Amino acid sequence: MSFESPLGKFLGHGSAKEGTGHFISQRLTAVALIPLTVWFVFALLGLSSLEYANVIAWVAQPLNAILLVLLLGTLLHHSQLGLQVVVEDYVHTEWLKVITLMVFKFIHIGMGVAGIYALIVISVGGMAS
Repeated sequence: MSFESPLGKFLGHGSAKEGTGHFISQRLTAVALIPLTVWFVFALLGLSSLEYANVIAWVAQPLNAILLVLLLGTLLHHSQLGLQVVVEDYVHTEWLKVITLMVFKFIHIGMGVAGIYALIVISVGGMAS
């Protein structure tokens, strides 16, 4: 049973066939965030103190740096997907929607690059100039 009108069928209006992939990506990133967030919280709680030098030494360990990169990337991707849905649902002016989505995408990419750069600098023990 189809709720689409004959004219709608003829013109090809209807599902954009993109929602399922977006839905699955958002759910997969949410599921991936569960163990990563649990690891992060318990790892920080397991530190003897949260002093700067102690946390830097913890981040410099290879496994912790890798898991932090995964946490950061997954978190930013999940955030970008969620904001995209909000903008698509509530911004009705097409040009404003496109600009807002582009700005959000660039902000998320910028945060990801900055975060990964910071983690690399900390993990290799170099000083950023």
